[in-house]
Order: sequence, then C-alpha cells, then structure tokens
Amino acid sequence: GPLPPLLLALAVALRALNCFLVQTSFVPDEYWQSLEVAHRMLILNISNYGYLTWEWASGLRGYSYPLIFASIYKALQLLGKDDVQLLIWVPRLAQAVLAAFADVKLYSLVRHLENAETAKCVYFCQLCSWFTWYSCTRTLTNTMETLLTIFALSCYPIKGSKMGSSCKYLALIALAIVIRPTAVIPWIPLVFSHFLQEQRKAVLILHNCIPVGLVTVGTSLIIDRVFFGEWVLVQLNFLKFNVLQNLGTFYGSHPWHWYFTQGLPVILGTHLPFFIHGCVLAPKRYRIFLMAVIWTVLVYSTLSHKEFRFIYPVLPFCMFFCGYSLKHLKAWKKSAASFLLLSNLLPALYTGLIHQRGTLDVMSHIRQLCNNSYQSQAFVFIMMPCHSTPFYSHVHCPLKMRFLQCPPDLTGKESYIDEADVFYSNPLGWLNKEFYNDTLLPSHLIFFSVLEEEISSFLALRGYGRTATVFHTHVPQGRVGSHIYVYRKKTEMNH
Repeated sequence: GPLPPLLLALAVALRALNCFLVQTSFVPDEYWQSLEVAHRMLILNISNYGYLTWEWASGLRGYSYPLIFASIYKALQLLGKDDVQLLIWVPRLAQAVLAAFADVKLYSLVRHLENAETAKCVYFCQLCSWFTWYSCTRTLTNTMETLLTIFALSCYPIKGSKMGSSCKYLALIALAIVIRPTAVIPWIPLVFSHFLQEQRKAVLILHNCIPVGLVTVGTSLIIDRVFFGEWVLVQLNFLKFNVLQNLGTFYGSHPWHWYFTQGLPVILGTHLPFFIHGCVLAPKRYRIFLMAVIWTVLVYSTLSHKEFRFIYPVLPFCMFFCGYSLKHLKAWKKSAASFLLLSNLLPALYTGLIHQRGTLDVMSHIRQLCNNSYQSQAFVFIMMPCHSTPFYSHVHCPLKMRFLQCPPDLTGKESYIDEADVFYSNPLGWLNKEFYNDTLLPSHLIFFSVLEEEISSFLALRGYGRTATVFHTHVPQGRVGSHIYVYRKKTEMNH
C-alpha cells in the first residue's frame, strides 16, 4: 500500500540528521568507487579530472552506480551550484532519503505481515542499529545493495501473504546485482523458496526471470559500453577476480569463522540477544529470512578477504527478528527498548563523529590551495596507506595531487610489492630516491603522525615546516597514526 506520509517525512528528517552526524571515513570505496568516478564523468564536457583506480582499468566495476551521482553533479553544475560542499553533501543526502524510504518500506512490510505493533518494534530496532546509522547515508555500493534488498523484500511473495510481485522484486534484485554482483547471495535461498512454492513455474521463469534479467543486464551493458568505450561484462570480471582468482586476499585475509565470531556480533551489537530470541520465537514461515542470513554469512566465510560491510545487507533481516523479540517482551518491553537505544547511541555517535575523521577533515586544508594564487605551483603528496583520503571529489579543482599506489599484482609475479609497501619498508630512503632533485619536491606533504620521526631528517633538510595537525583516531594502528600532519615547503611561504 501507499507509504504513510507523516512517517515518511519523519524518517527523511531523521536520516538527514543521521547524514550530518556521520563525518568520519569508513572505507576508501565510499569515495573511490562512486564519487571519484562520478566526478570524472561529470566533467565529461569540461576538464575531465578525477582518478580511476585499477578496478576500472580492469573492468571490475560498472558505471551504473556512479552514474546516479554524476547526474546529481551535472544537475548542480547546470544550476551553477557545483560548490565543493554541495558536491560532498548532496550525494550523501540523496542516499539518506533512499535510506528513509527503505526504513518506512520495512515498517509497512512488517505491518502487512504481522501488525502495527510488531512493525513499530522492527522500525525501532532498525532506527536504533548503530551500524545502520554508521553506514546507511554513505555512498557505498554495499549501502545501495542493502537498500535495494529492503525494497525487494517488500515485494517478495512470502508464504501465506497476499501481497508480493514477482516482477517487481526480481527487477530490484537484478538492479542490486548490477550495482554489486554479490547482492545475489542473500537472494539465492529466497528465490529458490519462491520457485518451489510457485504453481506456475514456467510462467515465473519465462515471463519474469528471463525478461527482467535481459533488460537489466542489457541496460548495464549499454551504460558500461558508453563509459568504457568498449563492451565489458563487469559482473563476470568481478566474479573471476574475487572468486575464481581470489585476488581479494591482497587486501588482507581473516579466519573462516570471522563473520560468526566478530563480523555479525559487531554489526548487531546489543541487538544480538534480541536477534537470537527472535529467531527462536518467530513463526515457521519466517525461517526463510533466517536461512538468508545464515546462508549469506556461510558463503562470505569461504572467501578469505572479509569486511564488516560485506554482510550489511543481511542486517534488515536480522532487524525483523529483533523487532519480533522486542514485541514479545511484554512487561520488559520499555526497559529493553531504552537499553537498545542507549547502548547504540554511544557507538553511533562515536563512530560517526569522532573515530577516523581526520582523513576527511584534512581535505579542507587541501581545498584552501584551490583559492590560492599559486594553485598552479601547488603539489600535494599524500603519504598515507593508499586511498586513505578522498581525492578530487572532495577538492573540485585541478590541483596537482599524488598518493601512494597499491594495485594488486595482476601480472602473476611472485616478488610483486606495491608502491605503498615499498615506501613503508624504508620511507626515508624512498623519499630521497624519489625526490633526488629539489625541483621535483611537492609543496605540501600529508601523512600520519607515526611517520614523522622516521622522515624528520628529510623534512628538516628540504625545508618543510608543519602547518596543521588534524585529529584522526584514538586507536592508532600500524601505519595509521592518531593525528594527520600537514607539512609545507618553507620557500612557498614567500610567494
């Protein structure tokens, strides 16, 4: 049915607030695989700057998702409003509005399947989830995959329910797969279960599955043909790289049980006991939702490279069970709800406002160089673990910038080491060799505080002075320091 307008207005207001209360960085893909690419597409007819990572050179990513942001950028540009702050916040606000729609869709679905009270409990659990708060307004493909999963779920013909539209939910899944091929995983048990209970199996396949598949894959192929300049089947390349060649391990590997022992418990947080209680309580017909969660976590457990965000799309399924549990707590409901709210508030605010904010804050120091008279002479070198900061999407002027590269080895060499690793093995030696001549020196160096001592002689000798210190995190680890330092070449001061 139609979405309740008042609830929708409230939901949008809440997610907009959510958007502005998340000012930290999560993973590089949030910018590098969406906004950075869109920035390069937007400028199609002006000066075409923006950085494409190796994934784009290898055809592992499709342009369908960045196209959404490129359209936003284009609209802002045509309105003469392509100010860098708007380029940063409008895509995130768009994501926030979609997240609000998804929240309300989840509410409506549960109200239809159960009743208003259960729906309120599920909605409350969804709003309380610290990880949803942390992720749902970010420009990550995982976020879009999760939102499309909720939209598809609201059209899914669950056993004993009168609603559901095969065509709609299959189209939404197909769209999610185009944006991120892994979106297929949670839906395998759901589609299979639907197929088993469907009387007219041939109709489902011939009239729904095949046409929907052809239209979405066709559209995605055409969009990628336009921007790659050749025919590329991104989904196939993605599968080959991540599954068959398992090259994702280049970005770190975890033990098989990581999602069960850390991944799911962390993203669920204090919802975990409610989730388990809800799974025990919920009627048989919702077992398929639990199957989807377990199956997805099992499939991801077989891949060695693991991240919290990969299992984000199963969180809405979990919220269903959490809400079911909350509703049945009767006398304890109020105290349980207060506990959920308070226990999620701190992690949500801490991770959203404090933890890992430096890499975004430091961009304002880089942006200042755009307004400066010597923009043409400025040269910023970001000496951090690769892709630590956003790039042109957060600067929006053709400043000369460089960062340490780290593409995985696509040639099959045993001895392959990427630039960032070579740099970190001997920072001082690397800098002296790279900038053997003073004319090659960057005007600005940006790096984590942990590096300062090691390269202090280079900084002193070449006349660099620190101009800014930016807080980043309370838990520095390895190459990531608690603060970020901005150093500037002293001779630049006189210009």
